[in-house]
Amino acid sequence: MNRRQFSACQLSMLLGGSLGIQPLARALSLGDITNAQASQGLKLALEKGAVAAVQSLGQANGFMGNDKVRIPLPGHLGNAVHLLRSLGQGARLDELIAAMNHAAEEAVPLAQDMLLKAVKNMNVQDAKDILSGGDTSVTQFFADKTRLPLGQKFLPVVTKATARVNLTAKYNQVAGKAAEMGLIERSQATIEQYVTGKALDGLYLMIGEEEKKIRHDPVGTGSALLQKVFGSLHP
Repeated sequence: MNRRQFSACQLSMLLGGSLGIQPLARALSLGDITNAQASQGLKLALEKGAVAAVQSLGQANGFMGNDKVRIPLPGHLGNAVHLLRSLGQGARLDELIAAMNHAAEEAVPLAQDMLLKAVKNMNVQDAKDILSGGDTSVTQFFADKTRLPLGQKFLPVVTKATARVNLTAKYNQVAGKAAEMGLIERSQATIEQYVTGKALDGLYLMIGEEEKKIRHDPVGTGSALLQKVFGSLHP
């Protein structure tokens, strides 16, 4: 450890949980990676994942065209879709669904600076939690660090976008009363709150997905550091 190198045991514990690498033999091949390089590699992977997710979602049909994050109608309204369509409300429902998803697409680009700041300020405990926390650890890290302030940034954009649809005001009227009576969750009391929450869920999910791609194909990133830190994990 004179050169601040990870031991095989340390690497097995540090990288095994996140990357699915359990055998010590695999960890031995990483003996020339320093603590600083491992930390820098993780931060770079998170930064690349965040930027890629924002670019993917913050474009036309970024949410609407992605089955993993497309925002559906709120649960209680979604349950009545067939009835509403049979009553001739199909076009209005489609308009609302499109407005919700396009609102999320408009809001997501506001997130990039805050996401990158969260990575920059990541401490040792954050890194350990990410590397040992399994497949949802990246999503959880960003949610913990940015969900509240990003929600505040997203809400005005989402409100402006969804206000263009007449059905929004009618939904909010009914849903507000239902929330007061405890029939639905407060997070669904308005379209704006619902879309903001779903936009953040989708953003964090896609950051995690992008980070997985980087781990599994570090060569494809074009980064020598990522190839060194993660490349040895793939024979």
